[in-house]
Amino acid sequence: MKETFLVMALRNAAKRIPLGLGFALAVAFPHLNATANEVNLGAANNYAVLAGTTITDTGSTTIKNGNIGVSPGSAITGLGYITLSGGAVDMADAAGAQLALAAAYTTAAGLAVTEDLTSTPELGGLTLTPGVYHFSSSADLTGTLTLNDLGNPDAVFVFQIGTSLTTAGAVVTINDPSSTPGTSVFWQVGSSATLGTATAFEGNILAADSITLVTGSTDLDGRLLAETGAVTLDTDTITAPPAEVPDTGSALLLLGAGLAALFAFGRRFSALLG
Repeated sequence: MKETFLVMALRNAAKRIPLGLGFALAVAFPHLNATANEVNLGAANNYAVLAGTTITDTGSTTIKNGNIGVSPGSAITGLGYITLSGGAVDMADAAGAQLALAAAYTTAAGLAVTEDLTSTPELGGLTLTPGVYHFSSSADLTGTLTLNDLGNPDAVFVFQIGTSLTTAGAVVTINDPSSTPGTSVFWQVGSSATLGTATAFEGNILAADSITLVTGSTDLDGRLLAETGAVTLDTDTITAPPAEVPDTGSALLLLGAGLAALFAFGRRFSALLG
């Protein structure tokens, strides 16, 4: 007896679902994988420098593409030394930004670890690919740390540092098709971060306590975000990168598009596969 049209349609659809899922996941996987380790700064994205108690500057510092603010404290010392380009002093929204920072800090600290570097706390000389790198205590940077994006515009690097971060070197990114250094690099620091003289640094520093940039024109592509302590500046250049937000919605859209394509062209795929 001939199958009814409905039975045939359901049978064909059932055959296409695995193909559709496979095809859609192949298309969407790079985006899903990229956003799995994403840290969303939320309202803190609007700040280039955010402190808990005070911001202090004792030399000529330029801050680009982001606001500066303090919460729950309210003091900014040496504001006359600071040149703001594409940003402003924003104290009113700093409390909300601190809440977003706390959430982002917790997210970063809780991510699954790609590699534990506790036994090799010196970052200088390493070349790392996208992932989550863990240090149970402190981490140091002398020389050059190279971050290889592998040509992925959604590459994410997260550094989980249990106590302090101290630098006297450089962070450089290679194979970055987005050409926006520091956008998706996150340094979760359990206590305080100190960037030394002539440091060329990339990434968003999320410090539980304080952040200090030592005299000597530290060049930072990223953000200085301190939860409870102060941010201290002295003759530095800070350029906040564009806000980076998880694009899970885009990945799901790609997944849906892949399924739709398979149902629309199911017969052709079935023919190719025999």
